[in-house]
Amino acid sequence: MRWLSPLLLLAAAGCATHGSSSPALSAQSFGPDAARDVRTLVLVLHGDGDGDVPAAFADAAHAIADAIPHARAIALLRPGYRDAAGNSSPGMRGGIGGDSYTAERIAAVGDSIAQWRARYPQARTILVGQSGGAAMAAALTGIRPGLVDGVVLAGCPCMLPEWRKYRAKQGHGGFATPVSSFDPLMTVGGVAPATRVALLVGSDDTDTPQRFSRAYAEALALRGIATDYRVLPGRGHDLLGDPDLIDAVRRMSADPVLQQNAKVTP
Repeated sequence: MRWLSPLLLLAAAGCATHGSSSPALSAQSFGPDAARDVRTLVLVLHGDGDGDVPAAFADAAHAIADAIPHARAIALLRPGYRDAAGNSSPGMRGGIGGDSYTAERIAAVGDSIAQWRARYPQARTILVGQSGGAAMAAALTGIRPGLVDGVVLAGCPCMLPEWRKYRAKQGHGGFATPVSSFDPLMTVGGVAPATRVALLVGSDDTDTPQRFSRAYAEALALRGIATDYRVLPGRGHDLLGDPDLIDAVRRMSADPVLQQNAKVTP
């Protein structure tokens, strides 16, 4: 296995530590607002793209809030992205060739999550990521252990070098150039032991086939991390609004271990 220690990851990330002063990212939020009413805080990260995030992203977060009692769901815009409602996040976006999961961008996402968690200190915190957002969520979970209580990864390119070679062979431009992004598989050693992880991948996903999630799931399991890996029959790459993803978040929100961990301040 090729994961790194948490200390090495934090040293490499530099600004991804808790002392970073990255500006807050823009978001749309759904569900109850008062801290006393929020038992589960769900933060959702979209995939890579050209900078414009479709309305379906916010709709998916809204659906999660509607499906889970006492849940506040946050559709968080990654650095440099804008949504259909006219919101935009500061920072440089990066491309679609796997170069977006850098220390600076991960720090910006992590700092925003910490700010949201501070608003709801008694809520368990679950991070949901789709595609490139899943890669960022996975890396963040290992770089800043304890920041979230659980993570749901959908269509994750969790073996970044191997996935980039695969995409390059498919003829997609921008995947052959070296990048400074974190490989999620190398961050497994930093994942907090109490973290719950769910990985979902469509059986017909040709963008991020099953093997790129499976190896990450196996690495987590070897460390004793509670991991739920599922291949969804007949599904493709985009799972953000899928009922099975919502069910995965619902199961995690009801996890009694997460309820105990929810009081931990990142």
